[in-house]
Amino acid sequence: MNYLVTGTDTGVGKTFVTSGLIRCSRSKGIDAVGMKPICTGDNADVRSLLEAGGFCEPEHIINPVWYRTPVAPYTASIIEDRVIDLDAIREGFGQLTRRHSGVLVEGAGGIATPIFAHYDFRALARDLRLNVIIVAANRLGVLNHARLTVEAAFAAGLKTSLIILNSMNADSDISGPTNLSVLETLVDVPVLAVEYNQREFEQATSRLWSITNG
Repeated sequence: MNYLVTGTDTGVGKTFVTSGLIRCSRSKGIDAVGMKPICTGDNADVRSLLEAGGFCEPEHIINPVWYRTPVAPYTASIIEDRVIDLDAIREGFGQLTRRHSGVLVEGAGGIATPIFAHYDFRALARDLRLNVIIVAANRLGVLNHARLTVEAAFAAGLKTSLIILNSMNADSDISGPTNLSVLETLVDVPVLAVEYNQREFEQATSRLWSITNG
């Protein structure tokens, strides 16, 4: 199974989570790799995915489309006057799926971030037949943002396999200690929390691939 790793917003830790899942998967003997089909601005995210996968694939396959302007892909394509090459994305993804058992496709921003005026990451996930992993920051507002993202995926005919609540700063506000337990009661999707240590990623990785194989 292959996944779109999307966020409830930008800056919620998608690359951190995606890289962690890849590393843990590979440590368990699962041949998982990452893909960042469209990168805008600094390409540190791409380098993180390459490193997590042991540099087993060339950068132009992991990241077929790169814009220097740090805005949404559709906006960057307008500013730089260069249309996003979907064929290159599909070809790169196809190569990865033929060579590896799992591909984690990291989106840009949230699931409705536009790629074209009427084509966003929901449409890309449908085209590539991806289930969805949602990364949500453990902070005030996450209950609303996570529910909206789950609903948007469902309305697009996509299955959300997992929500990962990323505890970027557990002391950031009073909602942090309660968000996980409350969110579990609000969505019919498995929810797991991760922090900056290995144990939670091992739990998330085991859950992810048990869903895939079960």
